[in-house]
Amino acid sequence: MQIDILTLFPKLCEGALAESMMKRAQEKGLATLRVHNIRDWATGKHLTADDAPYGGGQGMVMKCEPIFAAVEALRTPESKVLLMTPAGRPFQQSLAASYAAERHLILLCGHYEGIDQRVIDHLVDDEISIGDYVLTNGAIAAVVVTDAIVRLIPGVLGDESSAAEDSFSDGLLEYPQFTRPVEFRGWRVPDVLLSGNHGEIAKWRRQKALEKTRHFRPDLLG
Repeated sequence: MQIDILTLFPKLCEGALAESMMKRAQEKGLATLRVHNIRDWATGKHLTADDAPYGGGQGMVMKCEPIFAAVEALRTPESKVLLMTPAGRPFQQSLAASYAAERHLILLCGHYEGIDQRVIDHLVDDEISIGDYVLTNGAIAAVVVTDAIVRLIPGVLGDESSAAEDSFSDGLLEYPQFTRPVEFRGWRVPDVLLSGNHGEIAKWRRQKALEKTRHFRPDLLG
C-alpha cells in the first residue's frame, strides 16, 4: 500500500511516520508513506496556497490550483483521495479496515477556514473526521488515519490476532490487561487470568469488555 499525505505542514507528519509500527511497516516493504508540501505545487513569487474567501468572512481558504496540481501529479487509476475535515463522516475501525484493502490513498489536509469547494466537488472521494472537534489543521488527523489503516495491513503487526482483538474490532472496547508482578501495592491480578483455564479467561474478558463498553460507550451496544 502507498499513502501520500498532502499538507502545508509536512514536519507534523514526518516524525510520527518514522517511528514504531509505521517505521516497521515501511522497512518490511508493506507500506510506502510519503509526505508532501502543497506549496511545492504553488506558483508565484511567494508560493501562495491560500486567499481570502469570496463573500467575506474570517480567515483564509486554501486555493484550488496547487491542490489540483498536487493530486493530479500523484494520482493513479487506483487512487482514492480522502479529505481530513471535521465536517466529514466519522472515522471508525470498520472504515480503517476498508481502506486498508486499497492500493493507494491520498490524504488531503485542510487548514485555515477550509478548502475551496471545487476541490471537494471534483477531486475528493471521501471526507473523513476523526472526531467532533476542530484541529488547527488536518495533518495530525492524517497521521491518526494512516496509523489506524497501516496497522491493519497483513504482516504489519507481529501477531496477526492483535488487530482482531483491538477495541472496536468486535464492536466492544478492549478488556483490561495485566502483566507482572502478580501483586503491586496490594492490588492483585484477577485470579482467573492466572488459572490457565482459557475458557474461563475468555468469558471473563468478554464480560469485562461489555462492562467497559456499557460504562464508556453505551452507544456501541445499540
